Amino acid sequence: MFFTFLKPKKAQIVIVFVSLFFVLFANGAFFKHVLEVYPFVGGNIYFVLSLGIVLLCATVIVLTLLSWRYTLKPLLIIILLVSSMVAYFMDAYDVVIDTHMIQNLLETNIKESADLLSLKQVLYFLVLGVIPSIILFRIKIVSRTLKETIIDKAKSIAISLVIAVLMIFSFSKYYTSFFREHKPLRYYTNPAFYIYSLGSYVQKTFSHPYSGLISIGQDAKIVAENNEPRKLIILVVGEAVRWDHFSLNGYERETTPLLKKEDVINYTQFTSCGTETAVSVPCMFSSFGREHYEKEQALHTENVLDIMKRAGVNILWRENNSDSKGVAQRVEFQNYQSPKNNSICDEECRDEGMLVGLQGYIDSHPKGDILIVLHQMGNHGPAYYKRYPKQYEKYTPVCKTNQLEQCSKEEITNAYDNSILYTDTFLSKVIGLLKDNDKNYATGMFYLSDHGESLGEKGLYLHGFPYSIAPEAQKHIPAVMWFGKQFNIDKAKIAENAKLPQTQDSVFHTLLGYSEVNTSVYKPELDLLHVGR
Repeated sequence: MFFTFLKPKKAQIVIVFVSLFFVLFANGAFFKHVLEVYPFVGGNIYFVLSLGIVLLCATVIVLTLLSWRYTLKPLLIIILLVSSMVAYFMDAYDVVIDTHMIQNLLETNIKESADLLSLKQVLYFLVLGVIPSIILFRIKIVSRTLKETIIDKAKSIAISLVIAVLMIFSFSKYYTSFFREHKPLRYYTNPAFYIYSLGSYVQKTFSHPYSGLISIGQDAKIVAENNEPRKLIILVVGEAVRWDHFSLNGYERETTPLLKKEDVINYTQFTSCGTETAVSVPCMFSSFGREHYEKEQALHTENVLDIMKRAGVNILWRENNSDSKGVAQRVEFQNYQSPKNNSICDEECRDEGMLVGLQGYIDSHPKGDILIVLHQMGNHGPAYYKRYPKQYEKYTPVCKTNQLEQCSKEEITNAYDNSILYTDTFLSKVIGLLKDNDKNYATGMFYLSDHGESLGEKGLYLHGFPYSIAPEAQKHIPAVMWFGKQFNIDKAKIAENAKLPQTQDSVFHTLLGYSEVNTSVYKPELDLLHVGR
């Protein structure tokens, strides 16, 4: 029977079989979430079966529209290989592949990819991708004229539409709630949703009206009094730290013992601009804010670092994550992801290495304010156990694999909390460096994470879920400020303001506020320091 299948087939028959394969074997996450809403009992049984048929019809239509005679096999093989990986990540981490996730994947470096590699992922790739691709490659497609091909496609699409419509009308009561109340379920359809997202990403990336670089804040100038000390500010951009795992915020574990000893101002209701680095980092440095942020517009518009540099602030970006996501293109940038620059490396290069030689940079700039941005590796998952030196493994046992589904909730949380302990030490050393410069500068530190992280709640792991439906754990982040002795600010008023809801929209304006940069694009109501002046 298997060899009979390998005999010459019409293109549409092949598409139907491939579509059926996707429905049966590559949509585990989709049906898992469907069954959570519609348990497989009573009338739900027939609805779930009809949903499988509708998904099959939709997949047939999508593949029929995308493929033609000479592109059929290459296209289907590519989709099989990609869908096998999509199935793995949705099954293992419960993520959805939307436009933001596609951007993340395209910007992920080799090191981050290696953290995600596992034997289970290889098996998914072989069983759901490579083997069916080999079978497909060996099938001979019956040659058809252009007219016959168009007629075949039209018949296939028409039949699929009729069947899908019949199913929807037959179970209209169920589909009404499915489409209106449970839209997120559609995000798990494989390959339909990621193909749609890829098309949307390409359209937004290559069909935008932006070109060149739009200059903003050309009127920027520092308005500080001449007798005021120069500012030395260190902004630490953390990675994947959630608010409720900071002991400063009431977490039962002592994950921030060193910060607790410092006179810090802790923001308790701070939310991120996105649920992934590729959105949150460029968004927080842009003037647009979360509601108006758009990737290409931000990429073609100057950010707050450009404005501060124009006003005369010395700026340095040190990177120990993937990259600056386009933010530091026009300021001094130093990569600390390799031993070439980072002198503190073992299993991986540590965040502490970004502090080595920093005093030399400060001393080499005798004029003007200084802003230093340190982009941490922080709590980058899923290999949390790699994110800290061994001596910080206070909470045990820890999950020592990137396949989080193989670990208990306790093991995952232990590794994650140990990473925060290391960040606590790092931030304490940042403050120590600033204290050493208190005599000559008005010093300050501003720490905030780029986004939060899911640790298995409701089956969700990591981050990157669509913002509108993302859990609080992926959006609610820690944020902390520290000021040196010469910084002329009313810390009591700022501390009171820190109890109110704040967002990463304030980062752009707060950085301008640190150096008292006056410009038409500055909004004092979004400057976290404004209330303390």
